[in-house]
Amino acid sequence: MGRNITALIAGLIFGLGLVISQMVNPAKVIAFLDVFGNWDPSLAFVMGGALVVTAIGYRLAWTRKTPVFADNFQVPGNRKVDTRLAIGAVLFGIGWGLVGLCPGPAITALSIGGAEAIGFLAAMAAGMLAFEAFDRAGKPDPA
Repeated sequence: MGRNITALIAGLIFGLGLVISQMVNPAKVIAFLDVFGNWDPSLAFVMGGALVVTAIGYRLAWTRKTPVFADNFQVPGNRKVDTRLAIGAVLFGIGWGLVGLCPGPAITALSIGGAEAIGFLAAMAAGMLAFEAFDRAGKPDPA
């Protein structure tokens, strides 16, 4: 129960931060990404603040032997940058630059309304389903 309450509180704080910083505003994000046009550098401070908080959080977390609400830390084992990861990162960046939203802010934007967020999330879900279909088609049947 404590784990779920902690996750809920962390999610609410994260969502509130996205709204206050205007990361849910596609026009603000696109202005940040437009470094050769009418550039708005204010989101750089948001990202810098997030890096500082993350660095402190990791530093504190790694002083513990185990997490508060789990038996062990969940750390990804694969640290290799491969073609699949690179293509995914490029597609993510292209989508972010074209639309001004990424998954976290888009989900948060649903709470304040907006057809852009609904359209983005529908397209994201379609892309995820298409990936799953193509990924499964390329793998041998386990049976």
